[in-house]
Amino acid sequence: MPTPHNQAKLGEIAPKVLMPGDPLRAKFIAENFLQDARLVNQVRNMFAYTGTYKGQPVTVMASGMGMPSMGIYSYELFTQYGVEQIIRIGSAGSYVPELKVRDVVLAESAWSQSSYARVQSGYEKDVIMPNPELNGQIMKAAESLGIRLNLTRVHSCDVFYSESNVDDYKAIYARSGCTCVEMESFALFHNANVLGKKAACLLTISDSLCTKEETTAEERQNSFTDMMKVALEACL
Repeated sequence: MPTPHNQAKLGEIAPKVLMPGDPLRAKFIAENFLQDARLVNQVRNMFAYTGTYKGQPVTVMASGMGMPSMGIYSYELFTQYGVEQIIRIGSAGSYVPELKVRDVVLAESAWSQSSYARVQSGYEKDVIMPNPELNGQIMKAAESLGIRLNLTRVHSCDVFYSESNVDDYKAIYARSGCTCVEMESFALFHNANVLGKKAACLLTISDSLCTKEETTAEERQNSFTDMMKVALEACL
């Protein structure tokens, strides 16, 4: 049944979901990759579309920005809509020169200073793992498409604009081994692990803190197609 944040009816969301942060990226994927896509949620403009990819039912739904938003939407999808797996498809900032703009990253773990997992269920550690089976499917899909993945630990951060220099990106890399930063995967992985579901995170490097190179908002919305193709193929 609908929730306060999702008007989709039971059965209108597929068991396999792709979750970009940006609602317009969800719209782009639905219009360019899914067959017979239909809009099933637009509460708060957090668009969700369900269609098929090569005959496989798939839903693509935006998560919004940050762990609280991802936490709400992924938890409801897992518990209220029968979703079995979610692949986050987002953007990230690079902490190391080896990760260049438009490179595709697969999270092998997420490290965070966030209190999300502790408050949600008492989990005290600062590293959470994705589902290894789903990560394996994603790696096979990328290999079949000839798309190179960078398997690495990602930094899931609560704060986009920081006034502190204590944890600048170089210090975080030295301390945690994270090579890029985003804002949602720690909460997604935690919800999936707590609920016995599958989750993974694919990212495209949108900017580099090392070189200061960056992509535009339109490019982030529409041009990260390698990541989208890998995620869709991993759903088959």
